Amino acid sequence: MSEKKQFQAESRRMLDLMIHSVYTHKEIFLRELISNASDAIDKRYYHALQAGDTGLSRDSFEISLTADKEKRLLTVADNGCGMNAEELESNLGTIARSGTLEFRETLESAASPEAAASQAVDVIGQFGVGFYAAFMVADEITVTSRRPVDEQGWRWHSDGVEGFRIDPCEKTEPGTEICLRIKENSEQEQYDEFLESYHLTELIKKYSDYIRYPIRMDVEESRPKALPGDAAEDAEPEWETVRERKTLNSMSPLWRRNRSEVKQEEYEAFYRDSFYDYEKPLRVIHASAEGAATYQALLFLPAKAPYDYYSKEFEKGLKLYASGVMIMERCNDLLPDCFSFARGVVDSQDLSLNISREMLQQDRQLKLIAKHLEKKIKAELKALLEEDRESYHAFYKAFGLNMKFALYKSFGAQKELLAELLEFAATTREQPITFAEYIAAMPEGQEHIYYACGESAGQIKRLPQCERLTDQGREILCLTDDIDEFLIKTLHEIDGKEFRSISDADLGLESEEEKQSLEKEREAAKSLLEAMKEALEGKVNEVALTARLKSHPVCLTATGGVTLEMERVLQMQPGMEDAPKAQRVLEINVSHPIYEKLGEIKDDAEALKNYASLLYNQALLIEGFPVEDPVEFSNAICGLMV
Repeated sequence: MSEKKQFQAESRRMLDLMIHSVYTHKEIFLRELISNASDAIDKRYYHALQAGDTGLSRDSFEISLTADKEKRLLTVADNGCGMNAEELESNLGTIARSGTLEFRETLESAASPEAAASQAVDVIGQFGVGFYAAFMVADEITVTSRRPVDEQGWRWHSDGVEGFRIDPCEKTEPGTEICLRIKENSEQEQYDEFLESYHLTELIKKYSDYIRYPIRMDVEESRPKALPGDAAEDAEPEWETVRERKTLNSMSPLWRRNRSEVKQEEYEAFYRDSFYDYEKPLRVIHASAEGAATYQALLFLPAKAPYDYYSKEFEKGLKLYASGVMIMERCNDLLPDCFSFARGVVDSQDLSLNISREMLQQDRQLKLIAKHLEKKIKAELKALLEEDRESYHAFYKAFGLNMKFALYKSFGAQKELLAELLEFAATTREQPITFAEYIAAMPEGQEHIYYACGESAGQIKRLPQCERLTDQGREILCLTDDIDEFLIKTLHEIDGKEFRSISDADLGLESEEEKQSLEKEREAAKSLLEAMKEALEGKVNEVALTARLKSHPVCLTATGGVTLEMERVLQMQPGMEDAPKAQRVLEINVSHPIYEKLGEIKDDAEALKNYASLLYNQALLIEGFPVEDPVEFSNAICGLMV
């Protein structure tokens, strides 16, 4: 027996540090070993192409799993390139050494015709790193390996603590077998699951389903025995347990195929199976790129929002693969918050299997891919908006609110990305419209985009302030979501057209003659307006005359930075009882008969107080606010009736 050798990367402490800082879940070890096996086969295939060996094809290779529950042994075997004694010591004797990385560098520096052969392989892992993940679940590891060009096999053995041994051995077929003695169960961990075929199958499907070589294992299954010919009709068959060799992985990622080769039914089946949605996806984005960012992506726009989409429990993100091997179930760095509804997978050859979440956040390739995907999603949504408006309405109803919140949270920084995707109800349309459609329909001479806030489009259309604008052929956007006015204030303008609330003090709708006439009337009614303000006992900051109204007697507006809608939204938030309040203005229609009536009773303080209270409460109801004192309001109405 050979002399025991020490790890070059010095001691158990280094091993523990590497394993526990790189890997979060113990089950990752199987992904790493299978990726290493795939790389070993790729290397053998590459060398066969170089040597002109036509006897080998991809169909000649496989990866095999064997689980022995009694002996607590799990074996991962391949018929790849194998290793001699020097390679075993070099690759496995130095923790964190990567023989695969060196092979990749060799391929990249290869000149023709070797360069052409190198395109046939796509190495994945880092052998010296991923291999040691197995010590998370194993007490001992034995590696038996032989190169195709050698007759001698070699056995590497270690318990991960006191170094390793390398001894000659017999091995009939080239390749590598990695045999793990699985740890005993503890109070914290159940290691038995790594010897169960059903759990191993689940792990293969989760992490290694798209490895290009078949991963096979003998699986136990129960099936009914055939009934004898003279069995009764109601006879129940006996069941037997059989072992059957099965291929556990599909080997063919949908996203690596040309879009022209994939049927819509295949996309829909993949979406339902992968994301557990009974609805068909609204749109499919099948994209790939080479160059600064190399990747394949298959994204889906869902038709409906998940039940938890607008809750804290919802997690955005795409499945992230490195050369067909899953490295992250949900990578949220690939999606901006505004497009968190997208589902799908991203596969890149430029990412390492052993990349951590912290490293991903700093990874330049990942940021480039995320930027590309953002543009792809935007383009697909814009195409949906232009080509299938009915479907876009349904989509926007489910996810539009999220885009509004994202735009507001970015303080308008995502204006170029999102503004043209927003939709709002309008006073003269049955269907929502975009900003572009609003601007295109503006009459000549209109300089502003008019909007109003309320609980519904129907309620907004009945607002007194809308009447005159509508008569002049000016459309009004109906903002019905709580975030809407905050968003509009953030955007400020679109294509040079500023937003203007219909409750703003000066909408510029009056002629110069009307403005002069109104100013004279305000001066004449100064004492009346002051008396009404005093009668309302601080409920309004001002009572004013207005020419903005047509047939309605009164409306409520606000001055300053806080509007009535903002006040209502802020007061609805928990812990915001002391939120800023709007500076309310009660506006009286100067051309309405009620104004003449007020002039008649201006010297009767009690009557003026009752009228002021009635008009103020009427304005509150019109704006959708509750009456502050319903009993007083009811009694005031009855007082006028008798």
